[in-house]
Amino acid sequence: MDQAEIERLAGGSPRLAYEDIANHPRLPEAREVFLDRFLALYTGDPFIVRLLIESGRFLVYHIAAVLDAGVDPARRDTWLTITRLKREMSHFGLASDRHIDGLIARLCSAGFMDLKPADQDRRVRILKPTEKLKAHDRDWLAAHIAPLAFLYPGQDYGSVTQQDQSFHSLYRRVSVAFLPLGASLLLSLPDTMLFFNHAAGAVVQAALLRTAMRAPGYPDAAVPYADIGERFGVSRTHVRQLLVAAEAAGLVKLHAGGGRTVQILPRHWSSYDRGMAAGMYLHDLIYVATERAMQPHIGEPSAQNSI
Repeated sequence: MDQAEIERLAGGSPRLAYEDIANHPRLPEAREVFLDRFLALYTGDPFIVRLLIESGRFLVYHIAAVLDAGVDPARRDTWLTITRLKREMSHFGLASDRHIDGLIARLCSAGFMDLKPADQDRRVRILKPTEKLKAHDRDWLAAHIAPLAFLYPGQDYGSVTQQDQSFHSLYRRVSVAFLPLGASLLLSLPDTMLFFNHAAGAVVQAALLRTAMRAPGYPDAAVPYADIGERFGVSRTHVRQLLVAAEAAGLVKLHAGGGRTVQILPRHWSSYDRGMAAGMYLHDLIYVATERAMQPHIGEPSAQNSI
């Protein structure tokens, strides 16, 4: 999107520039904040990891949460039907229709979503995220806002960090218009997508980076990965196959017998930070747009004066 379109979506000039976030001198510290919050969100619950942390699975949950916030019962075109969800998913190109059907069924059976006839037309089935999914989404958003609050303490992100439910609902409603920008940003990050397209790939990556940041040799530390599969409910073979693909992409170097020790290469640190900065840029845009949507339209004639 060009700058004019971004300003239209945000309701004015962006508050932060992507380049300023990406070049912030304390970005590595913000990475540490984010990794801790992100890992805390998924550690200890392998079921949630397997259910939600993979590109197609995550996007079904995430896009459903966004679209649900924008539903107007009086407008059929806003209803969260399976057809509409698939149409929005197609912008990301990460899951087939059959795959999406299976993921919806799993989310419903796990109590994250309901699929029921619409009150206005019983022939149409509507998807509805449950409170269980919404609570997870509030936690997820707070984790992704945390590095912004760290880098820019002068900005108030309290409505998300304190999980104000009404603000969160409006934030997600505003997010609908930003879905194409989110798809564009995500698909422009091939290194991020390498991990994201594997089950539990995002948390495996986060755990490796966080372990390396704590190691004495950081940023050139080589760290073991033997316990990561068990930690997140995936097999060691799955983790190794993911890391072999990452090594082929120039992101890591596998050492020791069987490659059980992983060295994070410079490209991996820089590409992860670029992806994190892109996410922070998008979240700040939507946060600002949400705040602007809450403000009265100063200068507009009142209904009485316009009669």
